[in-house]
Amino acid sequence: MQELDLLRNITLGQYLPTGSVIHRLDPRAKLLCATILLVAITANASYLGHGLLLLVLAAILALARIPLGYALRGVLPALPFLVILAVIQLLFFGRSLDPASPVLWEYGFVVITQATVQAIAVSFLRLVELILLASTVTFTTAVTELAHGLEGLLRPLRPLRVPAHELALIVTIALRFVPTFAQELERIMKAQVSRGADFGSGGRFNFVRRTVSMLPLLVPLFTIALERAEELALAMEARGYVGGQDRSALIELRATARDGAAVALSLMVALVVLLVPFPF
Repeated sequence: MQELDLLRNITLGQYLPTGSVIHRLDPRAKLLCATILLVAITANASYLGHGLLLLVLAAILALARIPLGYALRGVLPALPFLVILAVIQLLFFGRSLDPASPVLWEYGFVVITQATVQAIAVSFLRLVELILLASTVTFTTAVTELAHGLEGLLRPLRPLRVPAHELALIVTIALRFVPTFAQELERIMKAQVSRGADFGSGGRFNFVRRTVSMLPLLVPLFTIALERAEELALAMEARGYVGGQDRSALIELRATARDGAAVALSLMVALVVLLVPFPF
């Protein structure tokens, strides 16, 4: 059943080595570009601005040789959250967003205004762009490179007692275990289905029933997560892992002009999105 194929829709944490020019960028430059675009995505509230950001993300995926359809699969697991958020905005926001906004439809206490519709559309576009952005970073950056890049960006904060290496390790391990836990959840669900459980019937948009039916899976999933964490800790200890600022690195990152150009282009896109007064 396709409803049980969770891993096919989990794009975050997947690395696709296509050898593109995006893959060859310095991981610090990729993280800086992602941070700049993240600010533009969260601060922009216009349709045209989000359209421009979607075109930029599609162009980055094309340069990285990543199929856009595959990247968009990561949006599917977030659809229930989007629907719930849209219903809450429609039912309770009303005229609170903008009292002067034209009313499109009104029935009882439910008031749908143009500002409400725009807020729902912008929220959807933001989430899609954030998923595409985060997936693009993991598509084009191996876990080791991501750890080195994040540690390199946090290294100037060491005089402030910021544990750069430990934070970088935590983030990269968390990203790495996203597809692993999705695979484990898929395995548990298939085992339960073979014993008569029902997770896929009732329609694709029957979120309440599917959510309630998946609650019993949390206990075995958390048990597996704790076991995996313990195995990882034992493996790191057995290999003599030592964190901290005295730890040396086998890979020395070196930025090039290509990396600077990528950061500059990202900054230009962000400035255009944030400073240009789009009509809508």
